[in-house]
Amino acid sequence: MKFNCINILAFLILLPYSLPAQSVEDQPFILEKNNAEYLYQFAFECIDREYPNKLGQVLGDDSYLAPPRKLHPAFYGCYDWHSSVHGHWTLVTLLKAFPDFKFSDDILDKLSHNITKENIQQEIAFFYDEHNKDFQRTYGWAWLLKLDEALREWDHPSAAALHQNLSPLTKMLSLKFIEFLDKLNYPIRVGEHTNTAFGMSFAMDYALKYDQALAEKIKEKAIQYFYNDENCPATWEPGGFDFLSPCLIEASLMMKVLDKKDFKKWLKKFMPEFESHPEKYFKPADVSDPSDGKLAHLDGLNFSRAWCLFEIGHTLNNQKMIRLAKEHFSFSYQKLDAKEYAGSHWLASFATYAMLKAGE
Repeated sequence: MKFNCINILAFLILLPYSLPAQSVEDQPFILEKNNAEYLYQFAFECIDREYPNKLGQVLGDDSYLAPPRKLHPAFYGCYDWHSSVHGHWTLVTLLKAFPDFKFSDDILDKLSHNITKENIQQEIAFFYDEHNKDFQRTYGWAWLLKLDEALREWDHPSAAALHQNLSPLTKMLSLKFIEFLDKLNYPIRVGEHTNTAFGMSFAMDYALKYDQALAEKIKEKAIQYFYNDENCPATWEPGGFDFLSPCLIEASLMMKVLDKKDFKKWLKKFMPEFESHPEKYFKPADVSDPSDGKLAHLDGLNFSRAWCLFEIGHTLNNQKMIRLAKEHFSFSYQKLDAKEYAGSHWLASFATYAMLKAGE
């Protein structure tokens, strides 16, 4: 066969599409040292990066105008308070998983510099400010409980001191969580920070082990809010700025609140064909512009969907859900190093959490 310029051009154009795609099964899902070394850098580089910064506070007067490091000396980096908190969680989680992690000394230096008794007392004072009592409600609160949980379960000489420093803030936010749930008559079902089921689900992981009063309140309110839900409108997902799936996050919470038999019964009403055909409900979401912080949320959606699908799939021994989780994870994992701070300041935390759920 003779090749002319047109033949060669056509061959080159078609070549990428003719190569076999990498199997989903070959992608990295379990948290191992090689991908931990890839993931840690994102949190490590931002937990003490002060700017750009989105404070998200209410100003009472001119005195509130101060640099982030002065307002939030523990959690001033990573663009916003909650991302800083789960950046710290990511680093603790990686050190917990890999005691001989080669960057452990550098990470410990940053953790010890930020999570001090004095810094945490100043963070507490901010939450008592009359204009900022609902600051980070409940998304940042839930991640703070996750950080406390990780410190409690980290077998390292530094862990006890860091936990002791953080503990007063943890206790305060646990009480604020209970107080808020007592006042909240109707759940918030959006795909962003204020989603009630997300905060309750993450807080439940902590509370089941360390805070009986919070666990009982979450169970009570989860039944009140969600037990009678049917036919979740998954076709409405995703919203353009979602990083949570309202349907899957709610299912994740109810899986922790109900026993397995009751959960399966509830799930059949909530998403009737989900167990047999999960792919009919969810497909990976595509980000059109990773430099747009809101649009970049959709990569986070793929990771949070993945961890919910791993959780539910493992609980129900449903391989279709697990495969769908892997598809969602793979779709966004290689985009973490796109050099766009809009996503890099927080997405590694979501990827890390999804990997933990993949391995459970």
